[in-house]
Amino acid sequence: MSRKQMVRPGGRSARVQAAVHSAVRELMAEVGRGALTVPLIAQRAGVTPSTVYRRWGDLAELLSDVAVERLRPDGEPEDHGDLLSDLTAWAEQFLDEMASGSGRAYIRDALLGDPDGSNAGQCSDYAAEQIDIIFARAAGRGENTPDIEAAMDRVVAPMMYRILFRPVGLEAAYARQLVTDLLGALGEDGR
Repeated sequence: MSRKQMVRPGGRSARVQAAVHSAVRELMAEVGRGALTVPLIAQRAGVTPSTVYRRWGDLAELLSDVAVERLRPDGEPEDHGDLLSDLTAWAEQFLDEMASGSGRAYIRDALLGDPDGSNAGQCSDYAAEQIDIIFARAAGRGENTPDIEAAMDRVVAPMMYRILFRPVGLEAAYARQLVTDLLGALGEDGR
């Protein structure tokens, strides 16, 4: 079980997490990622370095935890009235945010300090939850929807691959094409 899973929610633990996360974000803006150290973060957060090490293990795990929190969606995807519009708008926004310099940095941090893969899984869950909301709305309107894994495989996975390994030329048209292909396949094979 990772350190992050053993921490009880609420109380002092929640206050420490909030203070440390805030310190990381502030210091990244002030001095840059390369200058961050656990003692510097601890001092800014008003905790001891041993508190940070005990909770997160090392700087990479702390930065990974902060990145996962920063990658959490702020709210539900907008409702544009139909599946194509909803999924397209979400995919365009996802691509824009994740392909930005800060988005790519958060993705890298989330993965670097993630020895057991739990942070990557959490980030994937965020996307799946957003798509599930879009699909539930569409189903409520009587629209046929693909399954979530098909959307993850045909929309999210290609975008993440391109963001991480081939980031040149990523534009909204790419996201639109992935959604069009997914929904076109829905009409062809029913998934």
